[in-house]
Amino acid sequence: MQHASANKVQNVTDDKRNVREFGLIDKLAYMAGDIANDLFFIFSSSFLMLFYTKVLGISGAVVGTLFLSARVVDAFTDMGMGRLVDTLKPSKDGRFRVWIKRVAPFAVIAGFLMFLSVVQNWSMTAKIVYIFVTYLFWGSICYTAINIPYGSMASVISEKPEDRASLSVFRSMGASLASIFISFFVPLFVYTTDANGAQIVIPERFTLLAGVFAVLAFALYQFCYHFTIERVQIPQKPETEKQSFGKEMAVLIKGLSTNRALGGIIAAAIFLLLSMLLVNTMNAYLYADYFKSSKTLAVAGILGTVGTLMLAPFANKIASRFGKKESATVALFFSAIVYAVLYFIHTDNVMVFLPMAFLASLGMNYFNVVIWAFITDIIDYQEVKTGTADSGTVYAVYSFSRKLGQALAGGLGGFALAAIGYASAAATQEAAVLDSIYDVATLVPAIGYTCVALCLWFIYPLTKAKVAENVAILSERRKAAK
Repeated sequence: MQHASANKVQNVTDDKRNVREFGLIDKLAYMAGDIANDLFFIFSSSFLMLFYTKVLGISGAVVGTLFLSARVVDAFTDMGMGRLVDTLKPSKDGRFRVWIKRVAPFAVIAGFLMFLSVVQNWSMTAKIVYIFVTYLFWGSICYTAINIPYGSMASVISEKPEDRASLSVFRSMGASLASIFISFFVPLFVYTTDANGAQIVIPERFTLLAGVFAVLAFALYQFCYHFTIERVQIPQKPETEKQSFGKEMAVLIKGLSTNRALGGIIAAAIFLLLSMLLVNTMNAYLYADYFKSSKTLAVAGILGTVGTLMLAPFANKIASRFGKKESATVALFFSAIVYAVLYFIHTDNVMVFLPMAFLASLGMNYFNVVIWAFITDIIDYQEVKTGTADSGTVYAVYSFSRKLGQALAGGLGGFALAAIGYASAAATQEAAVLDSIYDVATLVPAIGYTCVALCLWFIYPLTKAKVAENVAILSERRKAAK
């Protein structure tokens, strides 16, 4: 017995010695996972409506109903997946990482199935059934089943706040790279010009692109799976301490509802999404109608992504030096102030507006770059408060809140245009309408980013010192549990 026990101790020691230190390969592998997710997430967000309406001939009202229905389904699948990840016994591949291997084949097949051009020849009833089945299968089931474990996994790749911040930075870089690639190349590939000079889409090319993205995404998921390590082992609750399902849910709901950090980041994220997405919507009208310079709209879009990539090398250092809450609050106040200046000067010179708008985007982009590190800190905070690691559930609640924010923001641009009297059929707009477009495009982000900063400062409690304290508490608990 003593010999067997000694072997067991020796094996554990050897396993620890064989686990490599956190480094660049972890960051690249984690980034690969986000690129894999975003190949279909950004492709569908940007072009699925186009495919449904122009290729399949389905009305916008039906598509809108589909997207709204999906958010209702997400309320159940997001939370369900979060609880599944948290409650199932970990496999030999870990608690979170294993789901990337399990779900990746289904996720890429589901993404591909959304863009089948042959469906254009089906009856309208069959088309509608097709879009509901394939979109819900991809977004509410497969994407949820891989994204929630993927996002939660950052909390166990390393327990060090600076390492988690770097994972957030690389994740944001992955999203930016995918966005640049899709935004630039997809329009060039799916559009052609007919004999009359009109721009038309080529249906088969959506399917071809979806096939290419499926292969790339699967390869990137494999890279993510094989080169990430779950270094932080969350202790399993002994069978004698387990409670009934009802009691466990009551404790979980109480813990989540009293998690001030989670509430603060959800409020901040909703204000951020409402402001950011409204700016993106209004910019199309601001540059084309107010400034009469549609070419600068493309420049503005590229500059936003460039800003994210410029910040990436410095974001982790800034967050580690000053704290994520502290630095993000200052950055967001900076963005709000620059937009407020733009509102008050009310310039009609696009060459004045464009560089100032770029400066304003930097503060918001910094918060977006480090936001995923906030989530890992909140997961730690939840475990300190409740004694239970509900990583998947916390991430699922945050993920669903973002989807709600995106759904709310989706209709906000249309309401804003209607409220200011924008005439869609008119060749030119009245001066008062043009001025209102400018006002909305500058005043709303000034107010919105101020609200985000205030949410972080007054509601979100995890200062740099508090994050370090939570990490130390959990480290001691995990040592004692071994």
